[in-house]
Amino acid sequence: MRVLVLFMCLSAGCLALRPHPCRAPPLLTGGLSVSTQSGNLTVFGKYVYDALGKRIRLREFVHHNNKTFHLDVLLLYRERVLYKINYRNHTCTKKPLKADFHPLAIPKTASLLGQVVLGSSSGPGEGLLVNTWAGEVHTKNSSAKYISTVTEFGCIPVSTLFHTKRGWWVTSFFNNVIGITDPNQLNPPCFCKDAQLEEDDGEDPETFFSLFENPEPDSEM
Repeated sequence: MRVLVLFMCLSAGCLALRPHPCRAPPLLTGGLSVSTQSGNLTVFGKYVYDALGKRIRLREFVHHNNKTFHLDVLLLYRERVLYKINYRNHTCTKKPLKADFHPLAIPKTASLLGQVVLGSSSGPGEGLLVNTWAGEVHTKNSSAKYISTVTEFGCIPVSTLFHTKRGWWVTSFFNNVIGITDPNQLNPPCFCKDAQLEEDDGEDPETFFSLFENPEPDSEM
């Protein structure tokens, strides 16, 4: 009887340790890099993420088709507005934002590929325990496959491999910090208050990926 109870406890413990789909903290800041399968696009910069208010700020250097730009974008999903900000000229472009907000999370439909240690497991502090998941996301007009890696503790994003109609995109996250030290970064600058919302031209809605595919830089390097 004792053996049976011990076996049941061990089984429950193993089940409890199995990774489960998770959601990243609602407020995050950090750095990210983006690269594409074709090799004609590389992005390196900083992000501010607010899942509570559905807001994202991106400040990045973009190398696209042999040109390097600085891109500063504020996405306000609740207001359905996107600002492309030029601090050098104190000007803003205000566009409709039709894309839906997708939180940094592992969906419940994702499949666990495995749990590994990044770095070394030889000693304390030498490695990072992460979980890698795979799945497919569906939108109104299409679907896309993804592979995402997050930390076991905290569900902090590490990397995402995402397939679009233009091939694979790799996004890596680093220097992540829970919380937002300067909430004003998620508000339009004062010189944007007079920006007029551009009319819908019927083109595909702006998404995270289209920002880099068709950049409107605030300065060229």
